[in-house]
Amino acid sequence: MRANVSNQGAASLDALRAQLERTQGRRLDAPVLPVHPILAPLLPGGGLRAGSAYALQPSAALVMALMAGPSQTGAWCAAIGMPELGAEAVEQAGVDLERLVLIPDPGPRWLAVVATVAEVMPVVAVRPPARVTDADAARLAARLRDRGTALLVQGWWPQAEATLSLSDPAWSGVGRGHGHLVDREVTVTSGSRRWPVPRSARIVLPARGGGIAAVAAAGERPALYAVPAPDAAPEPDAVPAPDAVPERIEGKRAG
Repeated sequence: MRANVSNQGAASLDALRAQLERTQGRRLDAPVLPVHPILAPLLPGGGLRAGSAYALQPSAALVMALMAGPSQTGAWCAAIGMPELGAEAVEQAGVDLERLVLIPDPGPRWLAVVATVAEVMPVVAVRPPARVTDADAARLAARLRDRGTALLVQGWWPQAEATLSLSDPAWSGVGRGHGHLVDREVTVTSGSRRWPVPRSARIVLPARGGGIAAVAAAGERPALYAVPAPDAAPEPDAVPAPDAVPERIEGKRAG
């Protein structure tokens, strides 16, 4: 009798899992690409889930921080429609330049470019020049699931695995009318259908010299994470506003 009950329970769980996967269009046990430990708690599964899309508030620093972990563990990454990304800043953020492809201007057929690149790149970041339709997003989602690619979108995206936004920026480094901006504390908030309530964390992004840092306690120096160790809401009808303080990324532009 116990064996029958156990088998029935396992069958019920399998049926529920299959129903959820059909509803959400993705496997619940899909592998994840590792991200930095500071960002891991803000993502379902603790990393970038293969075959899923993530909607991000437009922020070059956030995109680079999410790409750094996968690239350092051997995954190729692509950035599409982001001409401001500079090679030096990308490298300081911990992204392996030897595993990065930059496509600054994909042209009017940007969605076709994203779909093509997703065939061979495990991580693809894009800044859409126009709003995507639900039908186009669904077709691309099928491609992502088939190839196991994670998509990072600067702006709103239908059926996103998670949405990450930045708020309450606080820059440091400027004295009484002089000095240079060196790092920024910011609150990262992540929302997902997998969580009942959004999650948030206060981090330093970008940190002094690039990368990420944990917010230090009073009297302590922040722990920097320029090179991540291996192993977050935009509204549906609006694209989030850029960071309150525009980011300036210096360095020779990679073409």
